[in-house]
Amino acid sequence: MRNVFCKDAAFKKELIISFINSFDSKGELLYGGTRNAIKLYKVDDQLINIKFFKVPNLINKIAYKYFRKSKARRSYEYATALLEKGIGTPQPIAYFENFDSLGLNTSYYVSEHLETELTFRELVEIPDYPDHDAILRQFTKFSFDLHEKGIEFLDHSPGNTLIKKGAHGQYNFYLVDLNRMNFHDNMDFDLRMKNLSRLTPKKEMIAVMSDEYSKYYEQSSSVIFEKMWQATVEFQEKFAKKKRLKKQLKFWKS
Repeated sequence: MRNVFCKDAAFKKELIISFINSFDSKGELLYGGTRNAIKLYKVDDQLINIKFFKVPNLINKIAYKYFRKSKARRSYEYATALLEKGIGTPQPIAYFENFDSLGLNTSYYVSEHLETELTFRELVEIPDYPDHDAILRQFTKFSFDLHEKGIEFLDHSPGNTLIKKGAHGQYNFYLVDLNRMNFHDNMDFDLRMKNLSRLTPKKEMIAVMSDEYSKYYEQSSSVIFEKMWQATVEFQEKFAKKKRLKKQLKFWKS
């Protein structure tokens, strides 16, 4: 099992390794899906989470050994890069990679666990959420800052931004699920708008986001709205088509 720790986590190594070795039987399950699982653990007074990535298929097993970085490694390295650029994300602690004769078997990403009030999803699902407009506008500025720093977060979707209330009406934003990300010297207008297309299907939210984004970008709010809404519609149509195909496939398999 290959492991890499950040310098600050050196004193926790043996304990965290024991969590990895007993992952199947110990820890508090936070999320368990078909692809990944996340468990919580207590280290001194700190809560950490460990994300388990399932065994990849044969092609990816080989690819992750010889040609590509594993999801766990990318999560760790991207989190480190985000913090260096001043972007919020839970503090990375370590990653583990378990290889067999064919390639990558299992992998794990370890980070601090942040307790926050909400994610962006609540803004989509609860229109009268307290301070909705202020949070949405501050989130839009946060997204603009990402773009200005050349960060294309490919999973910029409702559940992947944690939101924590700070002082004086300010909110702090933290990106999670980090294994898909591109870094650019410059992001053009189309790429910026496409990057916001997965967040909400609600036109009224797009209108607020367009208005706020225009305060920091050279395009007018109407031009930004038109492009952002177009990108959103295209994503929603593609998402719906994919969902229909999955349903049909499931029907024929049964």
